[in-house]
Formats: sequence, C-alpha cells, structure tokens
Amino acid sequence: MPGTAVLRCGSVPIPEQLLRDPAITGPLGSLAISHVRPQSSALALRAIRWHAGLERLGVVLPFAVVHDVGLLFAAPREQVEIGPRVDPAAVVRGLAEAPALFATYRGVLEEIAESEAARKGPELKMSDDLIVVVLSRLLGTVASRLNVPPAYRSAIPVDATLFERLEPQLVALFGMARRSFEAAALQGIGIARLFVLTMSDALDLDTLRLFGMLGSEASAGAMAQVDLLAALESPEANDIVNFSLEIIPSVLETKRATGIQTFAVDGYAGLMRSGHLDQLLLSELAYPDDLFEQRYLENELFYYAREREQGEERRLHYIVIDASASMRGVRQVFARGLALTLIKKLTLRGEEIVVRFFDSRLHDVVRVRGGAVNVPYLLCFKSEMGRNYRRVFQQLALDLQRTLRSQRRGAVLYLLTHAECHIPIEVVQRLRKIAFLYGVFILPSSGEVELDYVDLLGRVQIVDKGTLDVRAKRAERALEIVDDAVRVSTPPAARRRPADER
Repeated sequence: MPGTAVLRCGSVPIPEQLLRDPAITGPLGSLAISHVRPQSSALALRAIRWHAGLERLGVVLPFAVVHDVGLLFAAPREQVEIGPRVDPAAVVRGLAEAPALFATYRGVLEEIAESEAARKGPELKMSDDLIVVVLSRLLGTVASRLNVPPAYRSAIPVDATLFERLEPQLVALFGMARRSFEAAALQGIGIARLFVLTMSDALDLDTLRLFGMLGSEASAGAMAQVDLLAALESPEANDIVNFSLEIIPSVLETKRATGIQTFAVDGYAGLMRSGHLDQLLLSELAYPDDLFEQRYLENELFYYAREREQGEERRLHYIVIDASASMRGVRQVFARGLALTLIKKLTLRGEEIVVRFFDSRLHDVVRVRGGAVNVPYLLCFKSEMGRNYRRVFQQLALDLQRTLRSQRRGAVLYLLTHAECHIPIEVVQRLRKIAFLYGVFILPSSGEVELDYVDLLGRVQIVDKGTLDVRAKRAERALEIVDDAVRVSTPPAARRRPADER
C-alpha cells in the first residue's frame, strides 16, 4: 500500500512518515520494557500527557516507566494486567541484562500496586496534573540520578490507533533506537527501590481525596503542577485538608435552586394564580360557568407552573480571605477550610464565585469556573506584606463597582478575617451600597470584636477560641456559618416570587 510501511498495529497500518520520526518510534518502542498492559488504548493516551507534564517539570524518564507507574494510580486494577509485554530474551540485544532488569522492575511495580495510595487512587479519579505530581514525587529522584540522556526526544501524537494491538511490533520498534537510557532507568529504579516504595506509602490520601472532591482547575500546565506539588509537601496545607474533609461531605447533597414558569419546558413545579389556559388545573372546570368567569376575572383560578432554574436571580459571590500574620495557625485552618466548603456549597447551587486573599494589598482574582477550584492555591497561599486595610478595601470597592456595573447584578461579599481588621467606616459604607456584606471574625486567644463598622454589615459571625480548640465544635460551627451564609445570600425575590411575577 503506497505511503505506508510494513509495520502494522494489528490491522491498522502505521504511516511510513511516523516510522521515520524517532520522536514517535523512540517512546513507543520503549513499551517493550513495559510491565503494565491496559485493556483500553484510551488509558495509554493519558500516559502521553503524564510524560509531557513530567518533562515540563524537569523529570525526564522513559515513556514506558511513566506509563506503567501512572496506570497503577489511575486505572482500576481490573483494567490493567501486570507482567512483561514482550519476552525479555527478544530485546536482549538492545538491552543488556534484560531478564534481571525485567524481574527487578516487575517486583517494584507489584509492590507499588500493593500500596494504599495505588489501591485507592483509581477511586479518587485524579486529574492528569495530579498524576503528574504523584509521579514526580515517586520518580523525581530516579530521574535526577540518570546520567545517560535519551537517544530521542518524545513527541507522540494523541492517536489511540497507535496503541491498538501494539505488542507484536514492540520488538521491532525497540530496535530502532539506542536503549541505554531505558537500561539506566530500570537500573535506577532497582537501586532506589526502597525510596520509591517509601514515597508511595507516604502519599497523603486525604489531600488527593480533597482534590478529587473539589475538582481540578481548568487551566492545566507546569504552574498548576508546581502548586499541586507544593500542596502535597506542605504540613500547613495538610491541616486545612483534614479540617475541610470533616465538613465538606456534609454539603455534597446540595441541589441547585429552581424557580417556576409558565413555559412548556421542564417538569411541573407547583401551582400558580396566573398562567395559560392550557396549564389550567382540570378541577377548575368543574365550577359553573358564571362562577368560573368570576374566578377568572379575579385571578383566583389555579394553573400548573413548570420548573426553571433561577439563573437571573444568582448573585456574584465574592470571598476575601485575610492572609496576614494574624491569621496563622488554627485561624488560617478554619478560614480556608470554611472558604473551601462555602465554595463547594455555592458551586453545587450553580453560583459564580470569586476568591481573593489580602494583607497589605489585594491579591490576584481566583475564579471558580465550571465547578473547578484552584485548591492548591487556596491551601498554600502565603504572603508577608503586613497590613493596609484602607488601601485593600478601597481597591476592592472599585473592583466590585466596576464588575457589577458591567454585569448589572448584585453581589455578596464574604469577609473572612480576625478581630483586628480595622477598615475605615466610610469605606465600609461605600461597600455596603455595592454588595451585601457577610463578615466572619475569628477571635484571638482573648478579646472581643470591637470594630466600629460591625453594625454596618448585613450579617456577622464570630468564632471564639473555645470553638477553635475543640475539633467537633469547630466543624459544627463552620457548617452553621456555611448554611447561614447560603440562606441569607439567596435573593428574597428568588425565595418568594414566581418567575412570571417578576
């Protein structure tokens, strides 16, 4: 067949131009040393993204190694099979001591597969960025000790047909490049076996579970992976994760608020005093003609109302979190765990959310899009810039006013701070005209909230030291605040009036 080579993946011919490209045949051929066989070629496609992500982080490893270890954490055990994909004797020319290296490598993979993180990893439905970070933690030291560069650069196209019934061609593909890089990687894994297994056992499952529960940030890339890596390595982040996991499961049953309308879409939501005649409650037709006409003129007839989401009633939810030195320790844990739970609750209701940290300045805007939360950023953000509340909230007022003017809707501003957050009263008065203000003040070891602007806030919640010190009370108080915040932030019109009366 013109334009194709002799090598075929089952019945699918591999184009000749691909066979001439070492960037494709090199990494594909490395699968001859692979010991994890997936049932679906779609799983192998994920390995392409893992391999590229690791290279962006400076962790350069053979594609087969990334493929094998990644699948142990990403795929259910019934969807993969551990064992050599080719006979070690078939690749002995390109890989010295292949049988011994294969046996050592397989032993390491089997031990990783028995770790708790690998057994529970598929249930957590980790994103590709998170898998990249896990692989970096496990194999970064191995990659840093490799002194042999690869004989090719890797650039595999995202094409599932390349992986279909690939085994019969692996030996030929393996022989198309020098494989000293693969040999060095297998030797390095054998030498670092204890370290790799220790890092696998040390993976924080709670943090991985939280990432899976809250979704992943839509914007992937090296910076997202660096943030994820920092979150896995931070003891402070681990405290926030543990607190968040105590309270977030309690809000997962939230449903989006719905309204009612007269249009013939969606299901029935209830009864209304106005509507179209084809929506008239059938029992109304039982009245005598004169009584029916009177009830019709006085709007006393009942009509079926249909369900509709309250899209036009949603507000912008703007969460600002104090990141100054006064919020260190348990106050930081409570504030950020509360923020993550509130975000999840509002996300399940279909609301739009913006999060910002502040100290002496107002930091970058973090938007929650499509339910995806930048969890690593919220867990690990740090700043050492002191305080300047006048400057921060003057800028916040300008930003909010500009945003709401362009979007023509209301907003709820959630302030998570401590009892010494002294905002000028004129600035609070200005903010009050722009948005509904919801303040949460986390007290220090002693004292009370003595701020002159507290009476101007629409709602105030105070969390004292006694609550923070008791684990059960702390979780219960956080859930009370989340439920109250969501309730009072629902526009009154959405709670009382049907759609056609607005």
